[in-house]
Amino acid sequence: MDVVKKENVRLVELQFSDLDGAIKSVTIPSHKLEEALDRGMWFDGSSIQGFTRIFESDMFLKPDTETFQIIPWRSMNGHKAARIICDVYTPDGKPFAGDPRHILKKAVEKAREMGFEYYVGPELEFFLFQTRDGKIEAAPHDVGGYFDFAPRDLASDVRKDIIFSLEQLGLEVEASHHEVAFGQHEIDFKYGEAVRTADNVLTFKYAVKAIAQSHGLYASFMPKPIFGINGSGMHVHQSLFKNKKNIFYEAGDKYRLSETAKQFIAGQLLHAKGLAAIVAPTVNSYKRLVPGYEAPVYISWGQTNRSALIRIPRYSAGRESATRAELRCPDPSANPYLAFAAMLSAGLDGIRKRLAPPEPIEESLYEFSEEKISKLGIEMLPGSLIESVKELEKDDVLKEALGRHAYEKYVCAKKEEWDEYRIRVTDWEIGRYLEKI
Repeated sequence: MDVVKKENVRLVELQFSDLDGAIKSVTIPSHKLEEALDRGMWFDGSSIQGFTRIFESDMFLKPDTETFQIIPWRSMNGHKAARIICDVYTPDGKPFAGDPRHILKKAVEKAREMGFEYYVGPELEFFLFQTRDGKIEAAPHDVGGYFDFAPRDLASDVRKDIIFSLEQLGLEVEASHHEVAFGQHEIDFKYGEAVRTADNVLTFKYAVKAIAQSHGLYASFMPKPIFGINGSGMHVHQSLFKNKKNIFYEAGDKYRLSETAKQFIAGQLLHAKGLAAIVAPTVNSYKRLVPGYEAPVYISWGQTNRSALIRIPRYSAGRESATRAELRCPDPSANPYLAFAAMLSAGLDGIRKRLAPPEPIEESLYEFSEEKISKLGIEMLPGSLIESVKELEKDDVLKEALGRHAYEKYVCAKKEEWDEYRIRVTDWEIGRYLEKI
């Protein structure tokens, strides 16, 4: 409250996430903030995707004061706006079982009971599209490629403004560059504890979209917005820490990986098919997960191999704490709270069961014949959203991670999404069949 007065904050956005990962917000005047901190802020949960039914709709938001930040681009006439990320509670004062942030907190607590702290570092890719008269055009903003710079990279100033805003919002930015596809970009921020990093993912999307709009552009985190070029991923680097020490590191191992790390990897490989429904959660996600565009489709792991589902970045001397496993199938359409909760639960299952991963593959799997793939016993990720949802329905570990309420709501929503897509007639079908048949 002292900061609110000192910085002349007049409005405060109370933010939370629905089951799909969309940011929801209610804005209050700053003089109502103290009451919201003391008693929460009531709202109608029946109107939020994946929350409650209309006859049990009353819920309240409990602000997490550690997430309070002044919004850099929301200043007018000396008056400022701020945001706080909230947890969702039921009328009886209990955490709401369908709140994605609560679901991740539960998974993190289970890891703590085993003595672990879960750290993640997501890399979010996105596209910038041109707009005209307020409408989004399909054309990418520039024709730059990987690591290109001006004049081919027209968005360097946009990214700079995004970086400045992210840092003012408390994120420590590590790198920024143009990605492979036209109009595609990546800005990386420092890894951290899972709940705080999931908060940062929401903040990242919020800032990127706002700053892009201020430049007359539209930022999209759609996994595969343009046919024939690379889609956008959200590769997630993961480590487990114990007593502030990275326990994934083992000096004597070829890959510098401990048995715990290998068990964690084995768990994620075991649950990969069901996991896909949560980390690649849209119909469009599976237009990205196809061979040939650096997106993984084979359930395998390795170090130099970027066609593998899990990649182990090379070890460099003196950086033992940076030992990690990079899961490459998530995309930025995923709800980060649900994604990290499911990923952690899958990995912990591997540790509990002392699973061993298969032999690593260091060659490009895209160049293997089907016969060789079959001989090696390498399986593939589901080829569509409905296939991944069916795999999720068979995975008790992931169902438990989501909890009964969220799991049932999530599966129902994904089946509805698939059916809505399945019955649509596309331009591709018209072009292929209308005159031919």
